[in-house]
Amino acid sequence: MSDWKLLNTSTASGASSVEFTSLTGYKIFKFVFIDVNPATDGEALQFQVNASGQTGFNETMTTTMFKSYHYESGSYSGLVYETDHDQAQGTAYQKLTTSIGSDSDECGAGELFLFNPASTTYVKHFYARANQYASAVYSGDVFTAGYINVTAAITGIDFKMSSGNLDAVIKQYGLVAT
Repeated sequence: MSDWKLLNTSTASGASSVEFTSLTGYKIFKFVFIDVNPATDGEALQFQVNASGQTGFNETMTTTMFKSYHYESGSYSGLVYETDHDQAQGTAYQKLTTSIGSDSDECGAGELFLFNPASTTYVKHFYARANQYASAVYSGDVFTAGYINVTAAITGIDFKMSSGNLDAVIKQYGLVAT
C-alpha cells in the first residue's frame, strides 16, 4: 500500500517561473500542473533541474517526446514523434507540452514523475503526460520521458513557459510507501 503526500502547492499568477527546492525524503516525486495558461500564445510548459553543488538550472538530459492530437474541426488527427523537442545530452529546459493557447478558454494540465532525485549513485529518470488545448485549436495528449544524466543529488526543479509568464497551480507530492 502506498499514498501520495501533498508537500507543496504553488499558485502562479503572471509568474516567470515556479521553483521547488525540497526534493529529499521521498524516492518518487509527482508534480501536478493544473490550468497552465501562458501570457504568450502558443508557448510550451517546460522544466529543468539543478544538481547539488551546481548553479543554475542546466543539467544534462536525454529525452524523448511524442503526442497524439485531434483538431476541434475534426479535420486532422494523428500521432507524431516530436523530434524537435527531444534532447540528446542537452542542457536546455525540457518541454512538457508543445503549444498551449493563451485565450481564457485554453490551458494545459498534466503530471511529471521524478524518480529518486536525492540519489548520489544513479541518473534520475522522469516521465510526464500532459494534455493541452493548443493555440492551433486542437487537443494534444503529450508524452515526455528521459533521464537527467547526473549522479549528484537534485536540489531544485523549475517550471516555466518557453517564452513569457504563466498562470498555473503546481502541486508537489511525495510517495509514502507503507
